[in-house]
Amino acid sequence: MAHFSAMRTLTAIASVAAFGAAVSLGAGTARAQDKNVTEDQILRALAPEKKPLTRGLSVGPQQATADPAAAAAEGKFVQKIRGRSTRSLSATEREEIAAIVKDKPKIDLEINFDYNSADISAKSLPSVQALGRALTSNDLKGSVFVVAGHTDAAGSEGYNQDLSERRADSIKRYLVDKYGINGTDLVTVGYGKGKLKDPSQPLAEVNRRVQVVNMENKATAANASK
Repeated sequence: MAHFSAMRTLTAIASVAAFGAAVSLGAGTARAQDKNVTEDQILRALAPEKKPLTRGLSVGPQQATADPAAAAAEGKFVQKIRGRSTRSLSATEREEIAAIVKDKPKIDLEINFDYNSADISAKSLPSVQALGRALTSNDLKGSVFVVAGHTDAAGSEGYNQDLSERRADSIKRYLVDKYGINGTDLVTVGYGKGKLKDPSQPLAEVNRRVQVVNMENKATAANASK
């Protein structure tokens, strides 16, 4: 009798251990998948801000009206860099892009590439595919987007600048080839290790990213001009 009781106890312990291992494995899988963003997450992040109408009475503080001259200059600059190759952008133009995108809808995608390569890793393809679906959706189609490549601080300035440019180009090529996005609607720029997301940890993965910014929504611009 004592023998059977001991066997039941051992079986129960083994079952609990197996269940715990399964739960642990499941949690690990979920964490690994968290890096891949969904189409809906990208859509929400890149959706243009809906500004309230300023005609008549309004409740609460009014939003400051954009300087028409500044808006025109920005639009002119965006048209100037559309269709340009990544390498053709000067340091001054890269900084101007960085200044413009600060207040634009954006999202950072942690996209991994093969070591010392601009080839998108298989585990990051779901994020890039979600990006392609989002950019061709009715909500975002017709906008101009900046695709900016960033690296961590390992390696020289020149090496990282070149690598960030090649990786931004790789994302653009994939979106154009697989989703038929107009190449002139994707402005690619590389920043190397010059704009770390987490300067306190210069070698952290979070710094190796691709940032996508919604620069211009043509439908919104058309409605605003009416």
